[in-house]
Amino acid sequence: MTTETSSPGRVREAARNNAAWCAALCRAHGIVGESGPYAWTSPRRTPPYYPDAVTLTPEASPGDIVGRIDLTAPGASVKDSFAALDLADDGFEVLFEARWIHRTAPRATGEVWQRVRTEGELARWEGAWSQGKSEGLFPRGLLAEPGHTFLAARDARGEVVAGAVASRSGDVVGISNLYAVDGDQDAAWAGCLATAAHLWPGLPVVGYESGEDLDAALRAGFTPAGPLRVWLRRS
Repeated sequence: MTTETSSPGRVREAARNNAAWCAALCRAHGIVGESGPYAWTSPRRTPPYYPDAVTLTPEASPGDIVGRIDLTAPGASVKDSFAALDLADDGFEVLFEARWIHRTAPRATGEVWQRVRTEGELARWEGAWSQGKSEGLFPRGLLAEPGHTFLAARDARGEVVAGAVASRSGDVVGISNLYAVDGDQDAAWAGCLATAAHLWPGLPVVGYESGEDLDAALRAGFTPAGPLRVWLRRS
């Protein structure tokens, strides 16, 4: 069993990395967010699965968030990166809790995944990620975003069988949207980390996970860095 050691510095780094990815995805949808000293916020509702705000420091307050996001319709969400906010009085409830994760720089061993480079490849990546239930969440403009790379593992027929998004910021590489079509997260982490080591040698890897996905990350050599919460406003 891995013991969680709270590391505010690592959490800040991971939160900023994650906020940069959220900002990039929003830009690809024509939504321009704002990055301030306490949080990244979007004045327009963000695409599905993505928060309207990400806190960047434990000193962030509800006042730094709620007046900067769109509350005109249900569904606004806030990624409370330090599990330090209380947004209940503003109509939010905790949707889920997770853990930031950190891993020392992996070694370049094993099979390396491929970069996704074309619009067609990106569409197939998204189809595999969502089991055919999502289309257009990841616009082609993301392929031109510096610092963000879609990675894919393919079988002998060229079909995408696993994938992830890698985001480089500061001195870390953030991994998000990791998936395996067959559900083998252990194999997915092995391939993803080998690829990260090949493309960004010497850099530690960060992200966040919960439940069984967190268990798989810990088996892959990550350690928990600190808690986070995602808040949702249903009305």
